[in-house]
Amino acid sequence: MRIAFMGTPDFAVPTLDALAAAGHDVAAVYSQPPSRAGRGKARRPSPVHERAEGLGIEVRTPVSLRDAGAQADFAALDLDAAIVAAYGLILPVPILVAPRHGCLNVHGSILPRWRGAAPVQRAILAGDEMTGVTIMGMERGLDTGPMFATRETPVDGKTAGGLTEELAGIGAALMVEVLERLDHITPTAQPAESVTYAAKIEKEEARLDFSRSAVEVERQIRAFNPFPGAFFEYGGERIKLLAADVNGRAGVPGTTIDHGLEIACGTGAIVPSLVQRAGRGVMTPSELLRGFPVPAGARLG
Repeated sequence: MRIAFMGTPDFAVPTLDALAAAGHDVAAVYSQPPSRAGRGKARRPSPVHERAEGLGIEVRTPVSLRDAGAQADFAALDLDAAIVAAYGLILPVPILVAPRHGCLNVHGSILPRWRGAAPVQRAILAGDEMTGVTIMGMERGLDTGPMFATRETPVDGKTAGGLTEELAGIGAALMVEVLERLDHITPTAQPAESVTYAAKIEKEEARLDFSRSAVEVERQIRAFNPFPGAFFEYGGERIKLLAADVNGRAGVPGTTIDHGLEIACGTGAIVPSLVQRAGRGVMTPSELLRGFPVPAGARLG
């Protein structure tokens, strides 16, 4: 099948690899333009861009697909389908309808739950027991298109980073399966009920709210690992919590219960197991406390 692939972050790379390995003719890869990163702020191509170059596939990085020239260039590819995975640009109607089978998207939730930008983090924050991947036909609405296939997996205490990696692999395999059977699949409309929206994650959401239950705080920690990193402030420093356990001990919410960095919450307490000071590597609480004491009763902000 002659296809274009449209994606940007690490999440999309397994799908590109799977499509190439399955023997599809990837006519072009579309990805977000290189962004500035690192200390020198040099422009760095996206993970998909780098992988496509490694596979010898032409890469296109338009700033927008709204102008007639970009749309004509896309239509000229004469595609059977376009495969989209976390591309990051809005696809206008001329792009959506150009391929013979339209544009198919790898979405990291079981639709219609968690339409939008941050389905993995929102599923963890909400305490969902299950999530998964939907292969969806794209249309003008936000993740409203018909579903070609779904596959579930348990959330099961995973971090956003670990769950995203797992979903990327599931989505890659599922997309290959869908394309193999595309002429024989009748997509189904999404249910009108149970729609939820996964709003983009704002950095300030990662500030830990110890007035919540310990269970909710632990979800925050997992949802924002690795980015942007759940944190509290103490002694003029921002400390990230990357992993923690929950217990039933009580105390004043937002204060340390002991000298080992156990923190009281609205209900119960959390016991951090991995932490990080600004500009430092990941460490255990005992390693942190050797150079950065946090006494019992300390109030964390």
